[in-house]
Parts: sequence; C-alpha cells; structure tokens
Amino acid sequence: MIKPLNDYLVIEKLPTEKKVGSIVLTSEKKTGNVATVVALGPGKIEEGKLLPIAGIKEGDRVIYREYAGTDYEEGEHKYLLIKAEDILAIVTE
Repeated sequence: MIKPLNDYLVIEKLPTEKKVGSIVLTSEKKTGNVATVVALGPGKIEEGKLLPIAGIKEGDRVIYREYAGTDYEEGEHKYLLIKAEDILAIVTE
C-alpha cells in the first residue's frame, strides 16, 4: 500500500462491471465516480502551518471529479491518487 503525501488521498474505485468467466457483465446502475477512501495524507502546508484534510476520513464513500488523479494498481485492486479538492461529496446512507 502507498502512503499519500500532503493533501492527497488514496481511493479505491468501486467496481462498475462484473466478470463471469470470460463474459463481462455491465451493471445497469453504474456507480460512476464513486470510491472508498483508503488513506489520507497529513494535509496542506500554508504559511508554515499544517492544515489537515477536513471532513473526510478513511472508509468514507466519496464522489470524485471525473478525469482527476493518477491511477495505481496493486495486485487486483485499482486505486486512484487524488487531491482532496477533487472530492465533490461524501456519500451518506
């Protein structure tokens, strides 16, 4: 696992398709840009002070900006390294 720096987050993309054998089934209800927060960086440094990432914690399901971040794969898991400002909303249930 990687540890993000500054105001970056590692999020794990939620699957939008299911593979059965060699057949790929796409869901009618696509989750879009929804992911789970796996790790948080310490925050942004401004004027010599550390400003932690507010309102987001590990385990939160979030909606993130399309085309944001950098893809990272580790084993079968697909992650995205993304800036905190690219998180649009936290999904609550």
